[in-house]
Amino acid sequence: MKNSKMYLLLPVRSIMFLLVFITGSLLVHKSLDEISRWWSIVASAANILTILLLIFVAKKNGMTYFELINFDSKKIHAGKTILIMIISAVIGMGGMYLSGLILYGSFMPEVSLKMIAPVPKAFAAVNLVLLPVSTALAEDGLYLGAGVGRIKNKYIAVIIPAFFFALQHCFIPTLFDARYMAYRFISFLPATLAFSIYYYKKREPLPVMAGHALLDLATAISIFINSAFPDLFSSML
Repeated sequence: MKNSKMYLLLPVRSIMFLLVFITGSLLVHKSLDEISRWWSIVASAANILTILLLIFVAKKNGMTYFELINFDSKKIHAGKTILIMIISAVIGMGGMYLSGLILYGSFMPEVSLKMIAPVPKAFAAVNLVLLPVSTALAEDGLYLGAGVGRIKNKYIAVIIPAFFFALQHCFIPTLFDARYMAYRFISFLPATLAFSIYYYKKREPLPVMAGHALLDLATAISIFINSAFPDLFSSML
């Protein structure tokens, strides 16, 4: 795949999650809703596959993964990174609250509990590190490095990657419910637009990755707590 065509990879994660959840549901003879609690484990596995794909594609184009995302250690600024992390948290949580209010009439609708449902404690413990780190490397590598960084038109370079960035969340986990899918898409669209705009203007991946990882770390911590204390999660239902 030529450098300028890397944007063709943008739908790959949406397709990946659709296939995994549908196939998984058929294999274990359980509904999509019943297996939805495993989304974070599926996401970490998909992240690893995505990172390997990006490394492969970058190598085919004569570059490394870090060159693909335009990482430059000389541009690391702790203050800026912390600021972007805080802004990312505000935008990320704000998008989720706004989406819940629009579609469910609640800042934290019951459907949001699917994202912090308990899993076996060993998986939850590993995912405390694996989920936030691998998600930042995979998603930002794909949508920013191979998307924003490879599309020449300045408007398309932001809009298309941000769209697919948000779209993938409609299938994590996969549930064929229109309101749920709209809730997931709208929840993430403000953050994906913000990430794409920042990266297009600055070409600095680290602040975005750090902010992105922070959001996923908060989710991983919630899943771990609920996995360690399942009665706590039951009390939320």
